[in-house]
Amino acid sequence: MSGGSASVSDLTAEWDDDERMDFMFSDFKSNRDVNPMDWDSKMDFWAALVVRSCRRRRTACCSLRELGDTFRRKDRSPLGLPTVLQDMSSGGKLQRESDFAADAGWLSWGVGLLLVRPLRWTISSVLGSNGVPPEETFVVVELVKEKAAEVLAAYHSSQWATSPVVTFSQLADLCKDVCADQSTLGVALLQLQREKKVAVSLHDGMKIVKFCRALQERVSPLSDVDLGVLQLQRSERLLEERLQALGEKAEGLKEEARVLLRQGKKTQALRSLRSRKQVEKRVDNLSNQLESIRGILDRIDQSTTDKTVMQAYQAGVAALKLSLKDVTLESAENLVDQIQELCDTQDDVNQTISSLGAADEDKAELEEELESLLKEAEPDALAHFPEVPTGGLRPSVPLQLEEDLSRLTLRDSGTSDKKTTTPQLLQDN
Repeated sequence: MSGGSASVSDLTAEWDDDERMDFMFSDFKSNRDVNPMDWDSKMDFWAALVVRSCRRRRTACCSLRELGDTFRRKDRSPLGLPTVLQDMSSGGKLQRESDFAADAGWLSWGVGLLLVRPLRWTISSVLGSNGVPPEETFVVVELVKEKAAEVLAAYHSSQWATSPVVTFSQLADLCKDVCADQSTLGVALLQLQREKKVAVSLHDGMKIVKFCRALQERVSPLSDVDLGVLQLQRSERLLEERLQALGEKAEGLKEEARVLLRQGKKTQALRSLRSRKQVEKRVDNLSNQLESIRGILDRIDQSTTDKTVMQAYQAGVAALKLSLKDVTLESAENLVDQIQELCDTQDDVNQTISSLGAADEDKAELEEELESLLKEAEPDALAHFPEVPTGGLRPSVPLQLEEDLSRLTLRDSGTSDKKTTTPQLLQDN
């Protein structure tokens, strides 16, 4: 199994099934109606595999020859790939690169990736043949939109985000991990141009890309200010490279003077130091120029930001004026008075409604309070009564006298007269 086949096997579990792949690698029937289920199954398999393969390779472009090499298995290429590409094109999943560029209005400037042939030649070459030309490049529409979003995100997270204008070579270097080739970057920029997120143009043979700023809904046309900023940026990079080279040269002369001095060649060492001083002066001059350029770029960026903020303020003031068009201070005061009056009326109504059950509530509350007072007064009401005796009850006076008399009678002998007398005394009493 070839290297390409090994990589494709990660995209579909059916790739190692020889019997299944024999069916998939066979050509399509000329008439779908003969067996529509098998025809659709094979078409869905290859269409999905084309998209997955391009996505993994970080490209949005493909050709019949490239797909044939990618899907080669046991020295065989799928016979139905031309039919797959034609079906995907008719379904809007694929689009010829030249047609995609024409729809985006980018045929006027090539980027070295779209070898912009006359559109008539492209169409006639396709229509004049029964199949798909092996070198014809197709764009996977789904992946183009994905790559466009990734390119925009890469730009906004880069050091170039402070400047809306970059060269195509700078952008290609920035997006090397996003787009596998310049063709994919080109169609991604075409998609962004359709979405009004970038403007692409040629200036003095240099391809320039202008991005939409964060607070803007659409990109503005390339202006003289943008070109001036681009020129300043190029000068800044040139000075940085020159300064780095001069710094390395100065260090080299210093080391050379040290070596000559060790060798006893004092005159030559002094000459090296003198040259080093001259290089350092040039470094100082170039450093001042670099700081001036950076200051200008900062001012331009600040002015652009201020302009955007002022435009936002103006839009806000206009909207505020429009919203307050029919509002006056007098009408606001009258409205507040009416609201206060309605609130007072509502309070009065609520108070009247709540007074209906006030009497019953007061009566119940008073009864509860009275009951609590009675519970508190019960211990005090019993305080003036005598204590309850703990022993037995004392007998009454007549009973006590009778008991005393009985004891006297029992002690005396011949008490018959007393017995008869005692009742008489009691009777007399």
